[in-house]
Amino acid sequence: MPQGSHTVEVPLNIETIWAFVHDMNNWAPLVPGYIDHEVITERQSTWSFKGDLGFMKKKVKLQIDIKEWNEPSEVLFDLKGLSDNFIGGGYFKAESIDENTTNMTGYLDITAAGMMGPMINQILTKFVPQTAQELTDAIVAKLLEINFVK
Repeated sequence: MPQGSHTVEVPLNIETIWAFVHDMNNWAPLVPGYIDHEVITERQSTWSFKGDLGFMKKKVKLQIDIKEWNEPSEVLFDLKGLSDNFIGGGYFKAESIDENTTNMTGYLDITAAGMMGPMINQILTKFVPQTAQELTDAIVAKLLEINFVK
């Protein structure tokens, strides 16, 4: 199962981070290759993005289902491919270091199924950790920007 996680120390309190990540509209546009997203219900959305798998660029459409919101520390989600045979999930987890500093971790796992699954999973082994890092870093950068932290 291709997976990756990335942790960043953020000079913001856990409540500020929660205020941002509890709304998927805030972080969906930060997915690398983002094209668009549509909120279906409070816990379900579809996302379209362009995946760069090295030898090919491909438009991918995923359904994201929020499994849990554990305020103020965690958002857990499942994902499944609508355009391709993918399944997986991920989370954002915040751990307070002190009243003004928080560790934020982004985690992602995506597995391809079907006849091409084994070949695609080889590619995803590099793609998924990179995407988890880029998305986590983009969320942190946006948090710092909107909270005027340099």
